[in-house]
Formats: sequence, structure tokens, C-alpha cells
Amino acid sequence: MSERNTLIRSLHDVGLAAWFGGSLMGAVGLNGAARSEGGTEAATDRIASAGWAKWTPVNAAAIAAHLFGSGGLLAVNAHRVAAQQGVAASTAAKTAVTAAALAATAYARVLGKKVELASSPDPQDAEKAATHPVDLDKARRQLTWAQWAVPAFTGCLVVLNALHGEQQRAGQQAAGMWERARSVSPFM
Repeated sequence: MSERNTLIRSLHDVGLAAWFGGSLMGAVGLNGAARSEGGTEAATDRIASAGWAKWTPVNAAAIAAHLFGSGGLLAVNAHRVAAQQGVAASTAAKTAVTAAALAATAYARVLGKKVELASSPDPQDAEKAATHPVDLDKARRQLTWAQWAVPAFTGCLVVLNALHGEQQRAGQQAAGMWERARSVSPFM
């Protein structure tokens, strides 16, 4: 009989939902609205940058909740990762995709900050931008790709999370543990 892990599962799932949903809304809604209302590239950059800057602390909290929940779930399910066939592989896949999502998120923030500084009318921001010159068109293109990579990777995490849910069914656990035992013992 399994115990309940409602809090860590909720942190994992709600954090992932916010990370995925916020990044998708930003890529579609915020960036689209900025393009519609901006008029110039600089104004579009300022509108989008202001929105993404407002989202950043919420996104950081969502990611932290997801990672804390992920670590907790890994700890309470370590026996399944070790004993049930297929769980270690899906856990490794989730870990790799999570790392890719984190990298894409960080890269998007770095690029977003560069675009924000380069498009800012504030003289202090102009000074900061001048100390780190950037090819603005290239940064915009890379930022677009990075902002779309985040919902792509986090969407993959949602799918892998569904796979983990299926692997937790009693029938899947019994069959997976039997197959693991059979694979390590040639006499079974």
C-alpha cells in the first residue's frame, strides 16, 4: 500500500503547470500583444520586456516548487526507480528534459535582459547596454527560439509526468518489478 504524498506531488504539478502555462502564454499572448501594440521594434521590445520582467519572480517560484516537489517524489519513489522496470529510464528522461527546460529558461532570461537594456530609453540602461554590446537582431531571434523552447520542454515534462502516473498503477508496478527481477536473474 502506498502512502500519500499530496504536498510534494502538488508542488511538483502546480509548479510545472505554472512554468509551462506561463511560458506558453508569454510566447503566444505577451509577445503577440507586444507586436500588435508596439509600433516600432524598440517599443515592442519594451512592452514584451516589461511583461516578462513581471513574470520572472512568479516563474522562479514555480520552478522552485516544481524542483522541490520533483526531489521529494524521487526520494519517496526511490524503491520504484530501482526495482520497477522502465521507471529508471523515464526518470532519467525527466531529469534530462528538466535540465534542458532550466537551461532554456535561463538563456531566455539572459537574452531578454540584453534586449531589454538595448531597447530601454533610460540613460543608465543605455550605459549598461553599451558596456556589453549586442547584435540586437540576433538576440531577438535567439530569444524567440528560447522562449518557444521552454513550453516545448515543459510540455514534454507534462507527458513524462503522465507516463510516471501510469507506471504507478498497481498492475504496472507488479509487472515492472517482476520484469526487473527476471532481467537480473537468469534462473527466473
